Amino acid sequence: MIRFLRSLYFGRRLFYALFGISLLFLLSFWFEALYSFTWIITAVLLILLLTDIVTLYAGSYIEADRRLPEKFSNSDDNRVEISLRNNYGFQLNAEIIDEIPVQFQKRDFLKQLKLLPHGIITFDYFLKPVRRGEYVFGNLNVYVSTFLKITKRRYVFNKDQMVKVYPSFIQMKKLDFLALDQKISLQGLKKIRRIGHTMEFEQIKEYVRGDDVRTINWKATAKHRSLLVNQFQDERAQPVYSVIDCGRVMKMPFEGLTLLDYAINSSLAFSNVALRKKDRVGLVAFSNKIESIKKANSRLSQLNHIMEILYNINTGFLDSDYSLLYSRVKKNLSHRSLLMLYTNFEHMSSLRRQLPFLKALAKKHLLVVIFFENTEVTKLLDTDPTNVGESAHQTVAEHFAFNKSLMVKELQRHGIQSILTPPQDLSINTINKYLEIKARGLI
Repeated sequence: MIRFLRSLYFGRRLFYALFGISLLFLLSFWFEALYSFTWIITAVLLILLLTDIVTLYAGSYIEADRRLPEKFSNSDDNRVEISLRNNYGFQLNAEIIDEIPVQFQKRDFLKQLKLLPHGIITFDYFLKPVRRGEYVFGNLNVYVSTFLKITKRRYVFNKDQMVKVYPSFIQMKKLDFLALDQKISLQGLKKIRRIGHTMEFEQIKEYVRGDDVRTINWKATAKHRSLLVNQFQDERAQPVYSVIDCGRVMKMPFEGLTLLDYAINSSLAFSNVALRKKDRVGLVAFSNKIESIKKANSRLSQLNHIMEILYNINTGFLDSDYSLLYSRVKKNLSHRSLLMLYTNFEHMSSLRRQLPFLKALAKKHLLVVIFFENTEVTKLLDTDPTNVGESAHQTVAEHFAFNKSLMVKELQRHGIQSILTPPQDLSINTINKYLEIKARGLI
């Protein structure tokens, strides 16, 4: 009985009818002829109400299922599919209310459908998470009613389904595909000509315009009476590390994501491309302590290990200890490696504090410092000021933008490569830099 009462709901039409009946009873105080007529309407309504309830609870039922992917991809649209099956012998009106995880703060989900007799219907919707972690879906509530819409029967399915939100593997797969496509330049990835002087010999081929004349094989040319050149391929199995700063500077949000999450998504995509290039990839995460170190490896399972580590990385509100980073890198990374350091600097003073440690890292390894443009400052610079206050704000913005360009020059002056990028272009710019370094044989 309790289950029956909990599943039974009354539709708006019933309340409209009751309001009308109450109004008729009120009018019958002055017009007695309405009194008997109103009781007849009340009896008809009661019969329809009982008929509607019996129809909905007469043994038939509906089935519904919420299908979730194994894991969600952070900052991407993730598909949620819902299917319904009507086992009644007549058409039903259905209202679906899905209890979406609290992280989305979405409380207005409602889907209205018509279910044909013994029919199946499927629909989907998309969710875009902006934080990693566990997301719990509540009940999938389905309210069904007949054409009368006097009462509704509630069905509950898929209670408390949990899905984990991982770093953006959708972006990783997309960039992996683009890196192998001939039209990668359309997506912002550059094709850089291989120089070949510090690379491994692959084969001898005919000379074509644009080949480096220094690679001409004169012995083979004399023998075949046509210009032949040595072709080289990238050196493989080189150690490549993503070094992620988890300190308070990476807590800054842009378009719903923190800088740390941008760095995590980028490092996953970059590690995947490096593995495709047969290099060994590793990971270092640090703040005021070393959060995690994963030694470089070229096994295919390495990407899964890196993804699990990235899933559990979080940023705090403490300053990062670059001296600790330098000591641990010196101790654990014995071979010359490519270090892609994801961090952020807003002032020259903050860069100069860490510069001695960056220079020390660059002496033994190829260091690339990756930091972020402030997109809000860029937007402000693109607007035309209309008053003195806006002009003052734009002057401050120009000072911040100029500081960023000074940081790039300061790093270059000390032989440290850098990437200054908007957060949304981080992955593409990082992969571009890696491909450029590989092409020039710098490691």
